[in-house]
This record gives sequence, C-alpha cells and structure tokens, in this order.
Amino acid sequence: MRLAENVAMAVASTMTAERPRGGTLMSSQEVSASAHDAFALICQVEKWPVWLSFLKSARRVDSGTLALGSEIALRSAIPGEAEELYEVDRYLSGFMLSLVGAYSIRRRIDFRVESKSATSKVVIRVDYPAYGGALGALVDRLTARRRIEAALMDSLVHFKGLVEFGSDKDAVLEDF
Repeated sequence: MRLAENVAMAVASTMTAERPRGGTLMSSQEVSASAHDAFALICQVEKWPVWLSFLKSARRVDSGTLALGSEIALRSAIPGEAEELYEVDRYLSGFMLSLVGAYSIRRRIDFRVESKSATSKVVIRVDYPAYGGALGALVDRLTARRRIEAALMDSLVHFKGLVEFGSDKDAVLEDF
C-alpha cells in the first residue's frame, strides 16, 4: 500500500510540473525556420508590437546588445501600470529569453525556441498577478486574461508568418 501511494504521489507531481500554473498563459507554434532565425526575430525588442498583438509598445531602456540585466519598457494590455519595466533575468543565446518585472517578480514573459530537425518550436509564456482575491481573479479570468490568451495565440501565427516570409530575411520589417 505504501509503495502505491508513493507512485501515485510521484505521478501527480510529474503531471503538475509539466502543466503551467493556473495564472500562466502559454502558447507554442511550429515554424519552418531555423532556431537561429526565430531567436534573432525575438531579440528585436522594438519590433515586438508588430507580432505580439497584446503589446502597444516595447523599447530597450539601455543600449548595447540584449543580455542578462538588460532593461525593457513595455506598454501592454496586461493589467497594471501604463508602462511596466522588465529586466532580462535569463538569457541563453539562440534558445531562451526571459523577462521578469522590475517591481513585481510575479510578472514574467518567457520566450523559448526549440530546434527540431527541419523546423523550430517557439514557446511563449506570460504570467502576471491578478489582485483582489478570488473575486479579482474571477473578473480577470473572464475579461483581460481571456483577451490576452487569444492575442497570444494569434501573435504566434503572426510570428510564424514573419519568420518564414520570403527568402530575403533582412527585408522583413524593414519599414517598421
């Protein structure tokens, strides 16, 4: 009996570790492009509003290359202040870019690119707090979170189109 309980607990803990937390929004998309090309487009912060439809603007606060500690200011449809400051807290060149809110560690945006044989998989995870207790969480689930979840799925379709567009990769988004 004890062995069966331990196995059941191990299976349950494995299942919850793979699933995002209740407040986390996550979406993924297969793209017919190399992981290098997909990650290069992700690293162009100023162009995020072109394909991330829940963002109104994105700008680098500091200059130089995108790296650990870089600061990014975002205006978005995510509930909170008009402009939120984020900091790059995880960066693995070609594979992962993770932003955490500068004033709230519960605000997080993660971009991950997984290299497949002929394609790549792009995964975006957005996490933000819903304040106001159970009622605030319910209102958020019925209003903002639903819109942001739909926008996140649409955004990855836009991203797919941009990263796969044409043979001249430098011409993509040239006029933005």
